[in-house]
Amino acid sequence: MNSSAKASPWWTPSVHTDRRPFLIGRNAIQAALRGFFAREDFIEVDTAVLQISPGNEAHLHAFATEALTTDGQRAPFYLHTSPEFACKKLLAAGEQRISCFAHVYRNRERGPLHHPEFTMLEWYRTGESYESLMMDCVRILALAAETVKTDKLGYRGAASDPFAGPERLSVAEAFERHAGIDLLASVAADGSTDRGHLAAELRSVGMRVADDDGWADLFSRVLVEKIEPHLGFGRITILDEYPVSEAALARPSARDPRVADRFELYACGVELANGFGELTNAAEQKRRFEIEMAEKMRVYGETYPIDEDFLAALSSMPEASGIALGFDRLVMLATGASRIDQVLWAPVAEYGR
Repeated sequence: MNSSAKASPWWTPSVHTDRRPFLIGRNAIQAALRGFFAREDFIEVDTAVLQISPGNEAHLHAFATEALTTDGQRAPFYLHTSPEFACKKLLAAGEQRISCFAHVYRNRERGPLHHPEFTMLEWYRTGESYESLMMDCVRILALAAETVKTDKLGYRGAASDPFAGPERLSVAEAFERHAGIDLLASVAADGSTDRGHLAAELRSVGMRVADDDGWADLFSRVLVEKIEPHLGFGRITILDEYPVSEAALARPSARDPRVADRFELYACGVELANGFGELTNAAEQKRRFEIEMAEKMRVYGETYPIDEDFLAALSSMPEASGIALGFDRLVMLATGASRIDQVLWAPVAEYGR
């Protein structure tokens, strides 16, 4: 076979026949999860894709567009990278438990686990701790496996038992265990970070440090190279208590002000979900957004507007916990698919194809 030959389109009957079991599994899992949330007294909501701000995280890249007003003026809009801002406005409006299956859009992302348009499942609980979200995740992963009649989640030959109790590991513990690095020695009580100290820690264990690496760059390098390859094998892992500088939308921990009420969920080395005890201090949230956008400008030469309407809503939002789960990735691991496009009914076209 000619190695340069193009693969057949997804709509080719033979290709669709191969993909169809994954897609039927997707529908079954989505229906099961809708039932789960209904039984838990959640209201399913639907949010607008077009937003003033797509989100204000330095390394998320949005799709930009514009609207024409009735008098012909141009108004900039973005496709949202998450329904988070809209969902929190609904909490401010008085909703208490909401869930949302949202199509979301992220630029510069395409690969076996990434797609420019994908489905994010978000849910929020007011007046409840973020540990309640951890228990939701355990139940949801087990339900997904039961629905497609499997006893494991799998990816690239690795397996994770969704019915076993999860491993709960703090980020600091993970850095010590898997990289031999004392992470919190480089984080002050006010959450500020010491780049020089962390750089020395990386050099001491033989890791690369570039002159223009900031503290966050070094943190991410250790996480990707040394930590994530060990998470979620055999059983799922809940990676908890991220440094506050790496949790722009989460509240500081009552136990240790250097870390935040943020966790991520892993199975087979794949990140599935990102949960928070939500920050409700609007002034602090704006300060964090400004820091994130300054970093985005430094690294990428661009920035996104801050949604002042969101900050206004945040001021009246009740205490809450919220989480975003990559629904397509969950379907992949439950059905045994090897690429995200196998579990999408109609994948986004690729340029040059």
